[in-house]
Amino acid sequence: MPSENIKRAIMRGTGELPGVSYEDVNYEGYGPGGAAIFMEVLTDNRNRTVAEIRHIFSKNNGNLGETGCVGWMFDRKGYFVIEKSAAGEEKLLETVLSAGAEDMREDGDNFEVISTPDSFETVRASLESENIPTIAAEVSMMPQNYVKLEGKNAQTMLKLMEALEDHEDIQNVWSNFDVDESELGED
Repeated sequence: MPSENIKRAIMRGTGELPGVSYEDVNYEGYGPGGAAIFMEVLTDNRNRTVAEIRHIFSKNNGNLGETGCVGWMFDRKGYFVIEKSAAGEEKLLETVLSAGAEDMREDGDNFEVISTPDSFETVRASLESENIPTIAAEVSMMPQNYVKLEGKNAQTMLKLMEALEDHEDIQNVWSNFDVDESELGED
């Protein structure tokens, strides 16, 4: 490769030269045990990124799939997590439903509130106006159903998710796997 090409590539990478354009891309695939994985990626080089992601999948017993292979298994939803100690159930339910939330459910020590993406900001504003703090508030891809993983599949899936989350181009990664808390501590 000519040294001039290398020099231009370095200058483009450091921002000294114009020409770096980033694009949003969604990638989809399957992890161990058939768990679906959906990723939002921001990249300046699709070919490099897809090769790196494909390598991460193959190294962790997964497969990068075609566009649309798992996207249908997820719905874009507003998602809030609120500690039970932050608000009473009745007050919280009244607050979020009047703001346009679709559902509220208990999850251990927390309440989870689900909304449409369109009503996300309205629900967030309603919670703030009532001084109800949230642990998490995001628009995310919610799985329609879950795949239970155990043993080696669970451990491999956790390693795959960690590797994907650590990749510099992947902005968000979601999956439909369910693992018992007892599996989380094992290595």
